[in-house]
Order: sequence, then structure tokens, then C-alpha cells
Amino acid sequence: MNKILLGLVLGAILGAIDGMTAWFTPAVRAQLAGIIVGSTIKGIIAGVLIGVFARKVHSLALGIVFGLGVGLILAFIVAQMQHGYYFEIMLPGGMVGLIVGYATQRYGRVSQLQQT
Repeated sequence: MNKILLGLVLGAILGAIDGMTAWFTPAVRAQLAGIIVGSTIKGIIAGVLIGVFARKVHSLALGIVFGLGVGLILAFIVAQMQHGYYFEIMLPGGMVGLIVGYATQRYGRVSQLQQT
């Protein structure tokens, strides 16, 4: 699977799981469905950005750092909009970015067009 597609798919899956962690915050359980959808979209955006980066830069360390940074930045934007819950939003968001950054660099394939 090419790096961008891997980032997109993995970002969507991990983003949905990230959203499901909101269940552990009792004050937001009523909005759980919206949180899961929003986290999935955030994961897709992060996955595509990380996949594009992984396609251009072939360094595992830089991919992990970039993924972590993208995940934290997107999670921070969401936390700012919520006016709180920074730890609860940024921790899983950062982990999603970190995992997607690692996976795209380690397991993503370079497309045939880039090899020539």
C-alpha cells in the first residue's frame, strides 16, 4: 500500500479509536458520536499529511517526529475550540500521529512513479 493511502486508512481507523476514548470523560459522553466522527476526520487529515511527508522524506525518525507534531497540532486546535480537556484530547491525538508517522515510514511503499 502506498504511503499516502496507508496514512489515510490508518489515520481513519486510529482517529475513530481516538474518538472512542472520549467515553472515559463522563462529561462528554452525550456527544460521543460527534466526537468519534470529528476524530475520524482529524485522523484522516493527519494521515494524509503524514503520508505526503513520508513520501517525500525517507527517514523513520523524522517521520515519527512529524507525525507526533501533526497529531499534537490538530489535537490542540480541537482542544482550543472546546476551551478545555487539553490532556484528554492531545494525548490520544499525539499517539495517533506518532503511530501513523511510524507506520507510513516503516510499512508504506513508494509508488512505481517515484521509483523511476
